[in-house]
Amino acid sequence: MNKRMQGFALLAARLAALLVPLLWVTTAQAQQQTAAQVNQPDGWNADLLLPEPQDLNADPSILEFNLEAVVKEMEILPGKKTQVWTYNGYLPGPLIRLKVGDRLIVHFKNSLPAPTSIHWHGLRITNAKDGVPGFTQAMINPGEEFTYDYVVPDAGTFWYHPHVDSAAQVGYGLYGPMVVDDPQAKAVPGDELILLLSDMSLTEDGQLQDPKVGGRFGDLFGREGNVLLVNGKVMPTLKMRQGKQQRWRVINAARTRYYTLRYRRSPLVILGGQAGMASRTRTVNELKVVPGERFDFVFTPPDDPGTEGVLKWYPTDRGYGSTYNRLAEDLVRMVTVDEPAVTPEAVPELLRSDIAPLDITGAKEQTLNLTIGYDKNDDVSMGINGVHHEHAVPIIAKVGETQVWTVRNDTDFSHPFHMHGFFFQVLDPVEGVLEWTDTVDVPQHTELKLAVQFDNRPGMWMYHCHILDHAEVGMMGHLHVEP
Repeated sequence: MNKRMQGFALLAARLAALLVPLLWVTTAQAQQQTAAQVNQPDGWNADLLLPEPQDLNADPSILEFNLEAVVKEMEILPGKKTQVWTYNGYLPGPLIRLKVGDRLIVHFKNSLPAPTSIHWHGLRITNAKDGVPGFTQAMINPGEEFTYDYVVPDAGTFWYHPHVDSAAQVGYGLYGPMVVDDPQAKAVPGDELILLLSDMSLTEDGQLQDPKVGGRFGDLFGREGNVLLVNGKVMPTLKMRQGKQQRWRVINAARTRYYTLRYRRSPLVILGGQAGMASRTRTVNELKVVPGERFDFVFTPPDDPGTEGVLKWYPTDRGYGSTYNRLAEDLVRMVTVDEPAVTPEAVPELLRSDIAPLDITGAKEQTLNLTIGYDKNDDVSMGINGVHHEHAVPIIAKVGETQVWTVRNDTDFSHPFHMHGFFFQVLDPVEGVLEWTDTVDVPQHTELKLAVQFDNRPGMWMYHCHILDHAEVGMMGHLHVEP
């Protein structure tokens, strides 16, 4: 071979050496699968699965089952036994899942040592089934039964809990999740995971603490449990695959605790949650979920294969030194399996087009001042417009009427405001995202304006602070919707 040919051969070899890595990279990129092409890791949600009730009705549009409130001994703390209050022996109670327009029939039995009821938080159902003794039904005494029977009109993430001595009974473990699907909703990526957040006050030997622990200060601040739970477990494990999206439905069922969630500042694409999807998505790096509130979002696992992390609870400033000397706490162990990463799917920005701002022209206005005081015994007494709920005069509304409520909080605490029976719109919502809701935080020394239209479901309804200790000492009001 002459020198010229040798030169060409050397040049070709060098070019090949340069091109091989480029071809490898290009091929590897082309071969990377999309999230839609792979499944979640085996057993990805096994530690977080929720029980479902046994359906007694063959009609696919009817979910009918038996539900019993009963005390059961469980191991919450390792090696310790706790007498918790449960639905059907589960903590949390069984997952109720239906479609818009389905009928729910729940044959409820109270096997507790105290009266109780079930409130279906967030659902726009008939007044008679709202589950508030003294307003919509009598208390369900020990040994008694009651049937809840209604049609679910709206999609969204909801939950159920007692409305009798609710701070104590929720604190003992009485709560459960509920999801209503809309078959017509826009498809979004991610396999669904329901995370019901709560806490429980336990002694070192695993016994439930007195529900009035902390006395006057507990009434004022609200009572947070010392054990954080996700789906009834301490520090469960979730398996992930980098890039394989998950759709989380998060419910805050704690009696007082605010949950600020964060995972390595990873983006969370908010879809809505309380009353179905919002008008469009918004993206955050951490999420505050107040008591009674729910969120639906897409989470994309960011970690490299074969690594671990922790979803954490962070203290939330809700006033009165609520973050002082408090550190983040672990919630969920996050394990990224040793499998190749995948390319996430696109999340649509526009989610629905059927939310229109309520026309508030000429709407009747109401002002609700959230107030804190002390009674003649110098005990904490909360109220609305300075009135304890036992002495409250109902707000009057007519079927078909639209009202604007100004909820003003001049106290030193934030208060999550919850309205029974009706959805409302927050005027001037965060980032302009319009959605229907039933629970919203009113930070200390601020006010919110809420627009609500009263449809054809007359009766006496409640609204209240969903820090349940605050509601129990008076921060509740009455709404009378007249035909």
